[in-house]
Amino acid sequence: MGHIRKTGVSRRRVLGTAAGLAATAAGVPSAAAFAAPPERTLPEQARWRRHAARVTITRDDWGIPHIVGRTNADAVFGMMYAQAEDDFNRIEQNYLVALGRLAEAEGESAIWQDLRQRLFLDPEALKKDYARSPAWLRTLMRAWADGLNYYLATHPEVRPRVLDRFEPWMPLSFSEGSIGGDIESVLLTRLEAFYGRRDVPMTDEERGLVLREPTGSNGFAIAPSHTRDGHALLLINPHTSFFFRSEQHVTSGEGLNVYGAATWGQFFIYQGFNAHTGWMHTTAGVDNIDEFAETIVTGADGTRHYRYGDELRPVTTKTITLSFRTEDGGLDERSFTTFATHHGPIVREADGKWIACALMNKPVEALKQSFLRTTTGSYADYLRVAGLKANSSNNTLFADSKGEIAFLMPQFMPVRDDRFDYRRPVDGSDPATDWRGLHSLDSMPHVVNPENGWVFNVNNWPWTAAGADSPKAADYPRYFDRVGENPRGPQAERVLSARDDFTPQTLIEAAFDPYLTAFARLVPGLVAAWDRLPEGDGRKATLAGPVGLLRDWDHRWAADSTATSVAVFWGEDLWALTSQAAADAGTSVWDYMADRASDAQRLDALETATRRLARDFGRWKVPWGDINRYQRNDGAIVQRFSDAKPSIPVPFPSARWGSLASFGARAYPGTKRYYGTSGNSFVAVVEFGPRLRAWAVTAGGASGHPDSPHFDDQAERYARGDLRPVYFHADDLEGHIERRYRPGS
Repeated sequence: MGHIRKTGVSRRRVLGTAAGLAATAAGVPSAAAFAAPPERTLPEQARWRRHAARVTITRDDWGIPHIVGRTNADAVFGMMYAQAEDDFNRIEQNYLVALGRLAEAEGESAIWQDLRQRLFLDPEALKKDYARSPAWLRTLMRAWADGLNYYLATHPEVRPRVLDRFEPWMPLSFSEGSIGGDIESVLLTRLEAFYGRRDVPMTDEERGLVLREPTGSNGFAIAPSHTRDGHALLLINPHTSFFFRSEQHVTSGEGLNVYGAATWGQFFIYQGFNAHTGWMHTTAGVDNIDEFAETIVTGADGTRHYRYGDELRPVTTKTITLSFRTEDGGLDERSFTTFATHHGPIVREADGKWIACALMNKPVEALKQSFLRTTTGSYADYLRVAGLKANSSNNTLFADSKGEIAFLMPQFMPVRDDRFDYRRPVDGSDPATDWRGLHSLDSMPHVVNPENGWVFNVNNWPWTAAGADSPKAADYPRYFDRVGENPRGPQAERVLSARDDFTPQTLIEAAFDPYLTAFARLVPGLVAAWDRLPEGDGRKATLAGPVGLLRDWDHRWAADSTATSVAVFWGEDLWALTSQAAADAGTSVWDYMADRASDAQRLDALETATRRLARDFGRWKVPWGDINRYQRNDGAIVQRFSDAKPSIPVPFPSARWGSLASFGARAYPGTKRYYGTSGNSFVAVVEFGPRLRAWAVTAGGASGHPDSPHFDDQAERYARGDLRPVYFHADDLEGHIERRYRPGS
C-alpha cells in the first residue's frame, strides 16, 4: 500500500454471493411501456432542451413538486431537476458515498468509508452493467443524468464539491432507497485495522454500548373489513435522519402516476403509492449478510490461497485506487491491495482467520425492482416485481385498491444450512456453509389478507405481524429473524387490536398514540425497588418525589408531562449502567433492564437522572416539551444546534421507549435541550377508495434552502402529528398552485 499518482485501476466486481447466484426476472410485468426510443443520438444540450420542453413542474402551496412528463424518461428528467432545485447538496452527498468518492470532498479521514464501498461496487463494473441493462432502463438512467446536468448548466451559481457531471451509469451505485445500505454492516475500524495493517480500537458504538437511536420504520396495512368505510388503509411512517427524502408526485403520459418520498438522488419513489397500490418499507431483522472465516495458506513465493473442502483456491487480489482531498485543497491518491474469496471481499481478520463478507450485489435488478414497483396495479403485479429478488434490507407493508393487504419480508434471502449459526462467522472452508441459491417467495414468512384484518411491522420479528394469523417461528429457519421483539411491537398490536372501524383520522391517531410500552414495563420495577428501601436509607426521602410522580404516571408522553422527562432521563442512565451486561448475557437491553437490573442500578440511575435534570434545567420537574425540541437552522447535512436560537417543542420521544411516533433527540455540545435529528420524517396515511385520498407531513419542509418559505413551514404540523391533505388528483391542486414552470425557465 502506498501513495501513487495514477488513477482508474479497474477491477472485476466481487460478488457477495456463492458462485453465480442470480434472480430470474420471469414473470416481471412487461417493460414495453418503458421502452421509449433512446435519445443518445441527439447532441447533449439538444436532448436536455427536448426533455425540458416536455416536462411541467407544478409547485403546490407546500412547495411539493408535481412533475408531469410526456414519457417516463421526461418524468425522470423533471423529477431529478426538481430534486436538485430543492437540495442539490444532499444529492451530491449521497452519490459521493455511493460511488466511494467521499474522501474527495472530506479528506483522507473518509478513505476507509470509500474503500468499504469500493470493495463491493466498482465503477468500471457498473459501467458494464449499464451497457448490458435493458433499453428502457438505460433510457431512464440517461434521463436521470440529463436532469441533473441540465440543472447544473442552468444554475452556474451552484458549485458542486466534487460531482460537476453525472453519468448515466451512476444510479446503479445507489439502487435501493433505504437509509443504511447492507455495506454499512462492515465495521470501519476492523476494515482499517486489516488494510491499514495496524491496531485500531473498536468504537463503543460498534460494540453496541452507546445509547443509539433506533433506525427503521413503522408500517400498518388495514383491510376493508376493519375500516369504517370498507377501504384499505396504509400507514407510511419511515424513521430516518431528517430531510433524508424528497416528497414528490411524478406522472407521465405513459401511465406513471406515483406519489411519495424519493431518497435524494434516486429516480423512484421509495415509500409511497400510486392510484392502485401502496408500499411501506421497514428495516428487516433478517440475517442475509453473512461472514465466512477463511483459512489462508501463504506459499513460499508469497501467493495466498484459502482452504475450501479438500482443495486450495487462490485468493483474488485486486488494486483499488482512491482519491482524497488534501489540506491545501488539492487531490492525492492512495492505493490498496484488496483480497476476496468466492464468498466475497475480505473485510477484517479475527482469530487468525480472514473474514469474507457476503451480501446482495445485484445493482441492475435492484434498480429495476425499485422503479417497477411504482407502476404496479395490484398485489399480483407487485409480487411479480418482487420476483426479481433484489430487495435485501426491507420488509414491505402493502395495500391496494382491491382491498388486499400483505406483509412481505426481503426477497433476497439465501438458502442456508440451519445447522450453522450465521449470526457469527461460519467456517468458509466447509462447503456446507455456502449459500444454496435464494428462497422462493412462498417459502419465506409472509401474510396476505389475514382474517384479523391488519398487518404491521415496526422493525421487530415477523411472528406478530398479523396477531394470531402471523407466521410461526417454528416453521422457518432461524436466520429469518435476528432482532426479536422491541417495545413498539406490543404497542402496534395494542392500537391495531383496539378497533375494527378505522378511518384515515383514527389511523393517524393510532400512529401517534402516546403510550410508552417500555416504561409501562420498566417503571414498576423502579417503584418496587424504592418500596423495598429501609426507612433509614437517605434515598427514601430524596427519591420520594420522582418515584411518586412515576408511580402515578399513565406512561403516556405529552409536551407538558414532567413524568416523561424523568422517565426518559432515568431510562437513558439505566441503559448506560446495563448495556455491557446485556451484551455479555446475549439479551436485549430492554429485557435486561426489566428482568435483571438490580435495585441498586434502578435507584442509582434515578438519582443520576434527577441530578442531570436539576443541573441543566434548574429543577427535576421539567415539562418534556421544554427539553425535547425541533430546530432547523440551516441547510447543512450535519446541523449545529443552539439553545439561544428558536425551536419548537415536540411531545413524542425516541422509539426506544415504545413510541410509534419517533423523535430521536439528544443534547449537543453547548446545549442543554435535546434536539432531534431522526425519527418520523415523511409520514403519510393513504385510503384506497374509489377515489384515492391521502394525508402527509414532512419534517421541516420540502426545501433545503433557509431562504425558502418551505424550509420549515411544516414544522409545527410535524410536531403535532397534523397531516395535511395530499394533492394527488388534478382537481385537488386547483387553488393550491404556487408556481408552474418548465425546467430551466
